Amino acid sequence: MPKVNWSTGYNRLLSWLLPHTLLGRLSVVMVFGVLVTQLAGGLIWSAQLRSKAEIETRTASQHLAHSAASAVRFFMSLPPNYRPILIQQLREMGGTRFFVNANNGPVAIHKIADDALANMALTTIGSTLKADLPFLPGFRVAFSWPDDLQVSTDGLKVADLPDSWVQHTLLIKPNPAPVLVIQTELEPGNWLYLAALMPNPYFLDSDNPLSPERLLLQGVSLATVLLLSILVVRWTTRPLAALSDAADAFGKGETAPELPETGSREFIKTARAFRAMRERIKRYLDDRERLFVSISHDLRTPITRLKLRTELLDDEALRSDFHEDLDELDMMVKGALQSVKDSDIHENRTEVRLDALILRMIRDARMAGHEVAFAESGITVMAKPLALKRAIGNLFDNALHYGQKVEIAVDSLAGDSGSDVRIQIRDHGPGVPEDALHSLFDPYTRLEHGRDQNAAGMGLGLGIARNIVQAHGGELELHNHPDGGLVATIILPVK
Repeated sequence: MPKVNWSTGYNRLLSWLLPHTLLGRLSVVMVFGVLVTQLAGGLIWSAQLRSKAEIETRTASQHLAHSAASAVRFFMSLPPNYRPILIQQLREMGGTRFFVNANNGPVAIHKIADDALANMALTTIGSTLKADLPFLPGFRVAFSWPDDLQVSTDGLKVADLPDSWVQHTLLIKPNPAPVLVIQTELEPGNWLYLAALMPNPYFLDSDNPLSPERLLLQGVSLATVLLLSILVVRWTTRPLAALSDAADAFGKGETAPELPETGSREFIKTARAFRAMRERIKRYLDDRERLFVSISHDLRTPITRLKLRTELLDDEALRSDFHEDLDELDMMVKGALQSVKDSDIHENRTEVRLDALILRMIRDARMAGHEVAFAESGITVMAKPLALKRAIGNLFDNALHYGQKVEIAVDSLAGDSGSDVRIQIRDHGPGVPEDALHSLFDPYTRLEHGRDQNAAGMGLGLGIARNIVQAHGGELELHNHPDGGLVATIILPVK
């Protein structure tokens, strides 16, 4: 059974889920942290809120049940025929705790939807009433909404009653609250009907952590934290973007503005270190160019002098050996100087129309009798014109030397930073052994068939072309075509 690499899969999943920019990743992490914190706090708060609501509801239910038991005892002490008269007087007086009615049977109640807090209140009220009034046969206790509440067996509803009877007892405007209804049979055929609001009429919402007000508060808090997080992260990462642009411009030989020494202490130290590194590299490149120019100039005179002296040698074989060694030395000096100069062309970047650049090369090649296939693409890139021409020209010349036919294609392809440009140059020659592909960029490296077909070459063209392409932020790749021949691929960023 193959071993599963969980770490690699986890890293791939994170790479797919998270944004690719530092600003995006820090923002996601901070927002996720805020959400987790709010969720954990909300769960703790919800548990405490529920516990508090249960305690308050149980206490209020017991208090209301004791009041109802007192009212039941009072009405039981009255003769049945006096009860309707007293009830009418109480309604006209107003201000009673309960809405009371006498019926000849139980009233059907439309109960509210099942709710844990309401069920606990009903259980507490029922048990308290049984404890206070054990001599009664039983109680019917339920919650109902005012719109559906009936108060008598003949179908009379709360909405049919005068407002003075129920506006303070059963109705709360504009938002209705559930009404508690208690019914018990005092004597056979005589039922007492009590209806009232809980001490906290909206007790069903007291344990709801997702009320609109709380959701609005959580949303405002999250939006505020998110906005501040993005502003802070953006302020923190902006100097890093400037540093990245400066490093990219310096790597491509462009003149970048100086990094400002502002921001955090770490960034100021980094900016100073980058500036010092850039100055050291510039001095090194200038010294290298002066060194090669000096070496080339100083070596040409003794090489020429030695060639003249070899002419004075009487031994023909020895004279030929000296000439061969001196020619090889002269070629190496010229090649080294050419490699330095061709890889470090000082010119500004501008828009380069690839079709025009390549067609000029193709026109000269066709005049020399070579067969070249090319389709115009209309693509432009930001590049150093002479340097890019030299890089493409080196690859094109190699293809002409080693293949009977050359094909050039230019197209766009999606890259890591957007759309890139691909330039492919294919020859129809013998190709290159796979084990020798990686060594073709080394200086003075030439394969056997290359020496046979291009004796004047020095093996520097591919290395120079790759250095120029890399200085433009691109890559040069070599591979054999399945149908034969070598394919050189240049990938350049559009900007």
